[in-house]
Amino acid sequence: MKNILNRLINHEILTREEAKNVLVNISSGSYNSSQIAAFLTVYMMRSVTIDELEGFREALLELCLRVDLSEFNTIDLCGTGGDGKDTFNISTLASFVTAGAGIKVAKHGNYGVSSISGSSNVMEKLGIKFSNDPDFLKTAVDQAGICILHAPLFHPAMKNVGPIRKELAVKTFFNMLGPMVNPSFPQNQLVGVFNLELARMYGYLYQNTKANFTILHALDGYDEISLTCPAKYITHTKEGVLNPADFGVSLLKQSEIEGGKTIDESAQMFTDIIAGKGNDAQNNVVCANAAMAIATVTGCTPLEGFGTAIESLLSGKALASLQKLQELSK
Repeated sequence: MKNILNRLINHEILTREEAKNVLVNISSGSYNSSQIAAFLTVYMMRSVTIDELEGFREALLELCLRVDLSEFNTIDLCGTGGDGKDTFNISTLASFVTAGAGIKVAKHGNYGVSSISGSSNVMEKLGIKFSNDPDFLKTAVDQAGICILHAPLFHPAMKNVGPIRKELAVKTFFNMLGPMVNPSFPQNQLVGVFNLELARMYGYLYQNTKANFTILHALDGYDEISLTCPAKYITHTKEGVLNPADFGVSLLKQSEIEGGKTIDESAQMFTDIIAGKGNDAQNNVVCANAAMAIATVTGCTPLEGFGTAIESLLSGKALASLQKLQELSK
């Protein structure tokens, strides 16, 4: 590691194979926590290259515990986090709305690192069982329309990094990797990223996969559609800009989509919104993201997807999906 760190300090970059080997060595406990922290810090000071990101991704996918959900044609709705916006759990709510609309979801998530409450914090608070048992996960997708893939159960390689990320409490390149290392290798992905540079890198990397994908970045910095400004999107075949009007809704203020200050508050907001007690701003931002997931899988327009999503939320189908998952978790 000393050689790697000296090279990085001298502004050198790693090859794809070198990046992959570093992560493999981290996973095997070859480095101490100070060395790992120093390595992570380099990438807070400069951008990761495409080769480095691809090497990190390859290592995590090779080391992960895979689960085969291919029979369900699933989608994952996952943001990188690290946008510093502290919104409520929009992509997790959108996942249940998507499931309520009849599209199977394999939601990859983790505890919050740079945010107050990550996807896993809220799911745990609501009594969702975290499991890497394939039978349980298949039953969940089949009956509830969604399963939760809690990242630490599938990426044992990262046990040496988790405590360091928690102590650093800022975004690292692991934020960039999260959406790309879903252990069920879903056929479809809706990915939110925290800046345009990363959107381009993701677009390049995803072109070399079999996944049917949509990458999103709100131009004012959110890692999802925020409806507070236009959002950039990139797919296999096109890219462009989405405006609130594309979903038939109005522009929002950033204050309208802020999250809770604690995990308890975040869980309560989640419960209220999925139960149909959210306000228009909350409902619209959740359903705009669900609309893009639905559009990614079905090929419908964002406006058509939004109509389907609103119906799923307000009819109670999204709530029924959550309740079924809670029931299966007992």
